[in-house]
Amino acid sequence: MMMVRRGLLAWISRVVVLLVLLCCAISVLYMLACTPKGNEEQLGLPRANSPTGKEGYQAVLQEWEEQHRNYISSLKRQIAQLKEELQERSEQLKSAQYHASDAVGLGPDRGPPEKTQADLLAFLHSQVDKAEVHAGVKLATEYAAVPFDSFTLQKVYQLEMGLTRHPEEKPVRKDKRDELVEAIESALETLNSPAENSPNQRPYAASDFIEGIYRTEKDKGTLYELTFKGDHKHEFRRLVLFRPFGPIMKVKKEKLNMANTLINVIVPLAKRVDKFRQFMQNFRETCIQQDGRIHLTVVYFGKEEMNEVKGILENTSKAANFRNFTFIQLSGEFSRGKGLDVGARSWKGSNVLLFFCDVDIYFTSEFLNTCRLNTQPGKKVFYPVLFSQYNPGIIYGHHDAVPPLEQQLVIKKETGFWRDFGFGMTCQYRSDFINIGGFDLDIKGWGGEDVHLYRKYLHSNLIVVRTPVRGLFHLWHEKRCVDELTPEQYKMCMQSKAMNEASHGQLGMLVFRHEIEAHLRKQKQKTSSKKT
Repeated sequence: MMMVRRGLLAWISRVVVLLVLLCCAISVLYMLACTPKGNEEQLGLPRANSPTGKEGYQAVLQEWEEQHRNYISSLKRQIAQLKEELQERSEQLKSAQYHASDAVGLGPDRGPPEKTQADLLAFLHSQVDKAEVHAGVKLATEYAAVPFDSFTLQKVYQLEMGLTRHPEEKPVRKDKRDELVEAIESALETLNSPAENSPNQRPYAASDFIEGIYRTEKDKGTLYELTFKGDHKHEFRRLVLFRPFGPIMKVKKEKLNMANTLINVIVPLAKRVDKFRQFMQNFRETCIQQDGRIHLTVVYFGKEEMNEVKGILENTSKAANFRNFTFIQLSGEFSRGKGLDVGARSWKGSNVLLFFCDVDIYFTSEFLNTCRLNTQPGKKVFYPVLFSQYNPGIIYGHHDAVPPLEQQLVIKKETGFWRDFGFGMTCQYRSDFINIGGFDLDIKGWGGEDVHLYRKYLHSNLIVVRTPVRGLFHLWHEKRCVDELTPEQYKMCMQSKAMNEASHGQLGMLVFRHEIEAHLRKQKQKTSSKKT
């Protein structure tokens, strides 16, 4: 029995010792785990000279709590700022999505913003897929192909030149310069991005650009293929970029009433009675009989043949019961700019729409409405590009075969050309003409005054509408360039004269007509010899 008691007491003592050791270990672990840390290093247990026990830990905990309270306040301020910026960005995104969804046709009930944004991105990606970027497109004829233009840092090489542009030229228009510069900068940004290059890769610069080609599909976007120098000889880097056109967006909807919009047609003149008679025949039919909202101002220089011109006006007035005309006679040599300036300033009524016209111009009633629709006082002036007729004697061969004038006025490559170097025929309100300063009256004779006025409008805040129109024709007439013109005027006159005669192919036939006739004679002789 005694042995059992001793064994039991020994076992109990061991258990007690183990429990005490376990409690001590748990206490140490608890103290280590609950000890707070400072900003830069772990805070130890209270030292001998510091507050001990509960007071020490309370001081440490208060300091730690204060630090975290400050940190939380800082986070709250940053979150508030982020929320404010996010709200602002959200409003901007909603506005952009609203306009874009209107353009796509989604309307007010367009669904959640996420769906609208996804629809817009899907539309832009579909533009790339529809364009001829990844694969060719089957075309009906060779004329349906959209050609590329090429460019370098300094020059653009283009196919569609017109008469004022050159096959090689510096891009003059700011929008074209900015477009190509943006394409090159975007390519350089891609080439120099960290994702594209290794750490030791040299940065690419504009001087590494060799050449690019680009073309625009009007309903899809513009494709750019840009080539840069590579890292080694015979190596290159090419980037293909695409600027997708977004959906059409509604900008403005307005109702225009032109019922009371009067046009004052101003014609400067010296002699040329036959041309004026032809002009008045068209004027009577188009302006008096069809339109009925026209005033005619004729500014005549000199007295020679003046009575004949006045007689034509009076006969038209009596025959058509037309009284809305003014005849102004000026002395001195002919000056187109002075004649138009005097005619514009002589108007005494309210603000009126002016049409500066020449005696060898033919226009339709449709053009008169186009003139009204493309002008707005203080806002827009209209500079139409007219269709210039070639010499009918060359176009139609012998003079007996020349058809009537109305049948000649057909817009075709063989019959004429868009006169995109001329700025003389223009529609603008009198108030704009006066405010811009009118014509330069120091310019005498032919040419120059119209370009000077056109440039003044380009330098102003007014919108200059420049477009080809189908109802405005320059009738062919023999052009004489007199010796009194300045060298620059004479050069312009001769260039205009060369353009007026015929197309390139027709002039070539005239130049080589002797060779063509000789060929025809030989063919005729061969045919005759075979028959015999």
